[in-house]
Amino acid sequence: MPQSGSASESEPRSVVIIGAGVIGLTIAHVLSTRFQGGVKITIVARDMPDDLTSQAFASPWAGANWSPFGYEEKSYKRELKTFNRFWDMQSTGLVHVVPYRIFVPDEPTDSDTRPYFKDLVRNFRPLSQEELPEGMKAGVIFDTITVNPEEYLPWLKSQLSTFGVAFVRRKLHTLDDAADLVGVKGVIINATALGARSLVGVEDKMVYPIRGQTIIAHAPEIKECVALPLEGAGGDVTYMIPRPSPHGHVLVGGTYQKNNWDTSVDFDTAQRMWNTLLKFVPTLKSNNTKVICHNVGLRPAREGGPRIELELVTFPLRRDFMHGSANDRPTYKMPVIHAYGFGGAGYQGSWGAAEEVADIFKDVYNNA
Repeated sequence: MPQSGSASESEPRSVVIIGAGVIGLTIAHVLSTRFQGGVKITIVARDMPDDLTSQAFASPWAGANWSPFGYEEKSYKRELKTFNRFWDMQSTGLVHVVPYRIFVPDEPTDSDTRPYFKDLVRNFRPLSQEELPEGMKAGVIFDTITVNPEEYLPWLKSQLSTFGVAFVRRKLHTLDDAADLVGVKGVIINATALGARSLVGVEDKMVYPIRGQTIIAHAPEIKECVALPLEGAGGDVTYMIPRPSPHGHVLVGGTYQKNNWDTSVDFDTAQRMWNTLLKFVPTLKSNNTKVICHNVGLRPAREGGPRIELELVTFPLRRDFMHGSANDRPTYKMPVIHAYGFGGAGYQGSWGAAEEVADIFKDVYNNA
């Protein structure tokens, strides 16, 4: 049943979510469970959750674990909620809990040995000098979570289908396209990631890509995540993430190259990051280790951080290039809730971000 105070007990509120990445799917999941029977959700996207080889959206290529990206209050709250949600999902088999070692090559500061996330993760402790690889000055270890996007995204879609969420494969060029689909009393949720840069009616030029190149390998001896800090202006970053399945699969990275739109594989980069990781994880030299594939994805970042907010947009959009009926039709205002710009932290902030969107939606829903 709809939540108390809802606008209508008989007619569900129509919602169009633009974007079928992890953010859009998770928002649909939270709305479906919090507003049971009170919403009619359609997800509209060019790329769907089972398009797992598409380089046009980031979700299939993500590391999809919890990793520290630096402290920011709102992001921390989102990630704490998300970490706890994933932690409680271990019984599904979709979530794997693994130790995570972060090494520090320079003289450590207090933020290295007592970082902001020590109370977010589980079983945190500093590493002893005996546990450090050669050349490292400090480090920490804790338990983190990881999921496999190739299984998690289809699982989310399957869940949503049981909730009655509809999926429409379509590339939308303007917010007008979404408004026509949802109707004048509907709500649009914009989870377009990098698409927010070009979607007419949004055109957020603060959105930019961060190129990530990785390797998927079969390395059954690997049981832990490992990471080093970002290295230099070139955007190299060293990390390794075991995945819950298939058995023995690990993600090796990587790059963190801002404003780089290139989705082709650079094999010199691949060799360099593999060789770097071998220094810290010699078990990768095992005869059982085999490279499966090379990947490149574009993390959808935004200057100033993610955008989660309500905007009342006047439709139809009136632009100089629009002629005829578009500019002659009567205008009306519609709520648009934006949720994009999460960069490399989409999975690890997804449930918390979706709860924020649901809180905004609740106000819209109750005040209709």
